[in-house]
Amino acid sequence: MRVRPISREALVEELAELISARPQGAWVRVAVDGAPPARPGALADELVAPLRLRGRPVLRVSAGDFLRPASLRLEYGRTDPDAFYDDWLDAKALRREVLEPLEPGGPGQVLPALWDSGIDRAYRLPYTALPPGGVVLVDGALLLGRGLAFDVSVHVWLSPGALERGTPEGERWTLPAYERYEREARPQEAADVVVRADHPDRPAVLVR
Repeated sequence: MRVRPISREALVEELAELISARPQGAWVRVAVDGAPPARPGALADELVAPLRLRGRPVLRVSAGDFLRPASLRLEYGRTDPDAFYDDWLDAKALRREVLEPLEPGGPGQVLPALWDSGIDRAYRLPYTALPPGGVVLVDGALLLGRGLAFDVSVHVWLSPGALERGTPEGERWTLPAYERYEREARPQEAADVVVRADHPDRPAVLVR
């Protein structure tokens, strides 16, 4: 891959153009994937306004609101990297409640959040109707390679050194999971767009 430097503003506009280029009457399911220090949620948030300016209704969803209950998530303890990789995200619920309703011919009714992991209780939110042509922006970590049906996928990549520096001491136990992700899911190959974010104010797009 070669590296193409780009400003943050130009990156957001470029991604908004890519997403908006999808068929106008079709829903677009977008993954903004990355470890927490890469701040994928911030990038997803920045895409909302440019997409709406292009006439696309937008719904924001965070994969962190689709974690499994603590009794299942923490069955092997609170610091098991393999459990973090395999068992924390409720991929079936994310597929059922967010992605499958936006398939062609689907009902377009999306559940914006399922499980509040902070208090280990369901949010009990109503479903949101996303009009045809709308975009759902899903941010989160370890999203690719799970068979989740995204129409556009963006992977915000950090070098191992940047990832380690940006990960708080109490979360360093997750680092082997991200190493495994790079090895098994190969997000740099799976994603439609790969953004190198070692320096957040000076991103770059990795071009195949």
